[in-house]
Amino acid sequence: MTTLVLWDIDRTLLYVGDIDRLVYREAFHDVVGREATKLPARGTGVTMPLAVRELLTANGVPETEVERFADLIVDRLPDRLETHREDLVRHGTVMPGAVEALAAVDQAPDLIPTVVTGNLRASAEIKLAALSLIQYVDIPLGGYASDSAHRPDLVGIAQSRAAARHGIQFNAATTIIIGDSRQDVVTGLEGGAKVIGVASGTTSAQQLSEAGAHCVLPDLRDPEGLLSRIRALTNE
Repeated sequence: MTTLVLWDIDRTLLYVGDIDRLVYREAFHDVVGREATKLPARGTGVTMPLAVRELLTANGVPETEVERFADLIVDRLPDRLETHREDLVRHGTVMPGAVEALAAVDQAPDLIPTVVTGNLRASAEIKLAALSLIQYVDIPLGGYASDSAHRPDLVGIAQSRAAARHGIQFNAATTIIIGDSRQDVVTGLEGGAKVIGVASGTTSAQQLSEAGAHCVLPDLRDPEGLLSRIRALTNE
């Protein structure tokens, strides 16, 4: 059986600290012409377009202007992030065990690794490349916030792309999401995938379990254990 493995990025594979929030501030200033005093909550896993709308609303932008400004800000986010590539290299952190876990999944002949993320595709590529993780995932097969602001939609998008490439139809029995937030769990449950929670972010193992994750790991330090969990879930 071939399984599609969908990696979350932020706080699952890597952590970029305040760089994302700096990028939001800069893009907000570019478009709105003033400083943002309130920023999106950390570690929620929502897509970038939704986070931008939250940013605009929280900072008093009139409702009639939110959609127009949101589109303009979203368009600027990857270029703004690119200007901070060296900051990502110097200050970004690869999560414990992530390299080994990614390599184990990538090398398994029955697993197809890609990503499902709240990042835009260009932003995802910048982060993964800056921290030398991009070679472990098939980027064109992934689902990104640039495809849909509604994160559960991204599962089906990735499944369709993988099916077109590999000639295999993927469904909830043959798709796994690995992520650290409640939103990752919701994405899997609503989008059509089993969920492995990783308690490496702001959401505890108990909270991930209560949200409906099919199993929860403390981190990614046990790649063989991860492979076993993936295969157990897809053989149920």
